[in-house]
Amino acid sequence: MGIEDALGADLREKLRDELVAADDKFVQEVPKVELHVHIEGILTAELRWKLTQRNGTTLRMAKHGSEIKSLAAMEAAMDLLRPDSSRVNNDEERFQFFEAYYEGFECLKTKEDFYDLAMYYLERAAAQNVRYAEIFFDPQGHTALGTSWETMMGGFREAKIIAERDLNVKSAWIMCFLRDGTPESAMEHYKAALPYRDLIVGVGLDSNETDRPPALFEAVFSLARRDGFKLTMHCDMDSKNCHEHIRQAASVVAGHGLDRIDHGLNSAENQSLIDLILKRDLGMTICPWSYLRHTTHAELGPKIRALYDAGVKVSINSDDPAYMEDCWILQNMLLVKHLCDFDDKDIAVLASNAVNICWAQPAIKANILKEIATVYDKFYPAK
Repeated sequence: MGIEDALGADLREKLRDELVAADDKFVQEVPKVELHVHIEGILTAELRWKLTQRNGTTLRMAKHGSEIKSLAAMEAAMDLLRPDSSRVNNDEERFQFFEAYYEGFECLKTKEDFYDLAMYYLERAAAQNVRYAEIFFDPQGHTALGTSWETMMGGFREAKIIAERDLNVKSAWIMCFLRDGTPESAMEHYKAALPYRDLIVGVGLDSNETDRPPALFEAVFSLARRDGFKLTMHCDMDSKNCHEHIRQAASVVAGHGLDRIDHGLNSAENQSLIDLILKRDLGMTICPWSYLRHTTHAELGPKIRALYDAGVKVSINSDDPAYMEDCWILQNMLLVKHLCDFDDKDIAVLASNAVNICWAQPAIKANILKEIATVYDKFYPAK
């Protein structure tokens, strides 16, 4: 399954607009926890333009691409990144996505930039009733450009404090190693991050998964576990050797497997993997809008539903909203309700799953679970 079988870009936007226009009050109001969002993946055309203008740097969509000289041109360039079989196939789309994604790092130069980036996400999260978020960041992509750790983490720290105080959104950070980088680079960055463990709750693995199995990064993940960090990894949908990668993530890496799995939707095709995930009581961070760009309604809904019905602790998340039709956690929850024929009770379970599999302190989790129950009782009072 690929782009050629999926909804085209215009139809995806139409579906998004129809779902939002339906004005689902319960999905809007239910308190949310987000566990799979890449901070660099919220670099919209508007934000890239703002940061580039402030810093006086050159704006491009690719490292050797032509300079972009207006916001309108930037918006048009971002629009062309939307997967559509009339323009690109799966491999071309993956290459273009990563090329544009990492070029976006060029606009982040100062502590203020990283603060603004984090607040851009946290303000939108607050508007969608997110109470707690664990946010991915890719330090290797920034240090490669000469950005210091203190520039990055100083901006993130200030945003965390302000968002908790003013927006009622608590947050923590997950440092992702680049899968297409070396294990040695991952270890180097892990050690450099240790002074910031007051912000970093866990470590992850992202970027291009092809021929980069989880076990390749065994040493750094084992060390992180011994040091008390939580562990997760991406197992991208329909990637090469996806079932084996899920198996390694669930049961091999760092002695006995990770604490969570990001994506991993192909486990729905393999009962032994479902059984393994249930045995280990692993949570999964699912991002429906990301998959809708590469697969069909008919395939996507039943896979998510199969994991949910089996009792897997599935949570719903946004992934990279700037590259996914501007779809944040709200639009992803609306989509999964539509795809899986979920009712509001199911949505409450999904929201509670996210709380239960997050790595916040117990008191924070208890408060959010209580708030979810209060909202549910508001809509469905006991008779």
